[in-house]
Amino acid sequence: MKRSQSSALIPKRNRRERVAKERKGDRQAESAAAARTNTLPDYSVYHLSMGQRTGCIIVGGLLFFFIGYLFYHHVILSLLLSAGGLIVPRFWRQFMLKRRRNTLNLHFKQALYSLSSSLSAGRSVENGFRDAVQDLLLLDPGGNSDLIFELKVIVSRLEYGEPIELALQDFARRAGMEDISNFADVFSTCKRTGGDLVEVVRRTSSIIGEKLDIQQEISVMIAQKRFESKALLAAPFLLLLFMNMTSPDYMEPMYSGAGIVISTVALTALGGCFLWINKMMNIKV
Repeated sequence: MKRSQSSALIPKRNRRERVAKERKGDRQAESAAAARTNTLPDYSVYHLSMGQRTGCIIVGGLLFFFIGYLFYHHVILSLLLSAGGLIVPRFWRQFMLKRRRNTLNLHFKQALYSLSSSLSAGRSVENGFRDAVQDLLLLDPGGNSDLIFELKVIVSRLEYGEPIELALQDFARRAGMEDISNFADVFSTCKRTGGDLVEVVRRTSSIIGEKLDIQQEISVMIAQKRFESKALLAAPFLLLLFMNMTSPDYMEPMYSGAGIVISTVALTALGGCFLWINKMMNIKV
């Protein structure tokens, strides 16, 4: 009787050990995936190198010093104004981040077209992503684009047996872009429910392509206005430089007494116009 009870307990014990090993393996896989995620880039932020930051501060400081000397003709006030070069890295970071995200979105559109063609030809999803890498390499032979790197990461994860839904969701989370997040959600849902992946990818690529076309049309429409705004902002500085070179005696009252106050108000107004114009020209679709 004891022997039968002990033999009945053995399968339960083996089952518990097997479940414990599976949970341990799942935790190890999750920790490994988290470790890989920490080493992958986050496309919602842009980090400047020390050389880029130093260069921005130096160039910005010289530019602000020139503007200060143009408005005040006073070395100390110009040096104080040159401290504004410390904010230049922030604007340069925003510019580089915007350009990087726009390039990523454009390459994502091209990758969807390639993936849609591969799926329509009867290839599997895994082979479709591999073909998308090769197609993007034709457009960028150097292979330096962010999307080529991300597609290679997805293909590598597939080779290690990781589900493609997790790889796409991780990429969408790090990209922080609406189009990529929507595609990852729809793709994951379609994969789980057994939907038509070919139609989903085709419709998604068509919608994203139309959205990018609208963005390009808007950019072309406001390109002239951007140029006009830059010309209007540069006009006061050019006029002031011309007056200083041709009639320095006429401009002398502006560099003492109440003239310094007037110059400060005018310079502040120009800075406010610069920020306002940039905000108006930042049109999102």
